[in-house]
Amino acid sequence: MREHEIEPVPGLPEKLPEGEGILWQGSPRWWSLASRALHLRGLALYFALMVGWSIWNAASSAASFGEAAFASATSLGLALLCLAVLVVIGRAMAQAAFYTITNKRVVLRVGVALPMTINIPFTAIETAAVKRHADGTEDIVLTLSSKQKIAWLALWPHARPWRVARAEPMLRAVPVTSGAAQVLARALAASASMPVTPVVEQGRGVRDGALPGAAVA
Repeated sequence: MREHEIEPVPGLPEKLPEGEGILWQGSPRWWSLASRALHLRGLALYFALMVGWSIWNAASSAASFGEAAFASATSLGLALLCLAVLVVIGRAMAQAAFYTITNKRVVLRVGVALPMTINIPFTAIETAAVKRHADGTEDIVLTLSSKQKIAWLALWPHARPWRVARAEPMLRAVPVTSGAAQVLARALAASASMPVTPVVEQGRGVRDGALPGAAVA
């Protein structure tokens, strides 16, 4: 993991060494990243309930219609302002993020104010899995070997939710049509010389299934 300001190659802090080539590059879809990482839908519902309660309370207790209207407009304005700020933040996070898959590693360039590159060699990846969403995007989760650790705060929002102690990097909100999952699966299988069936966690999580050949010994 390293900070940088100059990119000799888009998404990478330095030129690739001989024998390494880029297989895929892409960015998150901004609305999908913002809505899921910042929980915009849940917050919009919460604000709607709060504004509704404010309108009802103002209408039942205000001395005049003008006071009720002012109180309701103030609550609605504050709610919309909060959501607008979160949308701007989410869009900035998505625009700053750039994912790269080479034939040897996965590289995540993240960070709005100060770009940071996180290099994940295939040898550090224990398993990989993908979850597809109804909006046409998918999340690709990388489970690292026990010897490899990345701070969850350094990864967020490009990390699997609720995995803080052992953070799991995630290529988040990638369009399904980009083919990132297929590219990564083939690259991991080629790196391991043969397909290996990874263990996929059951129950609550972001995984729909493991990528074929996505485990590296």
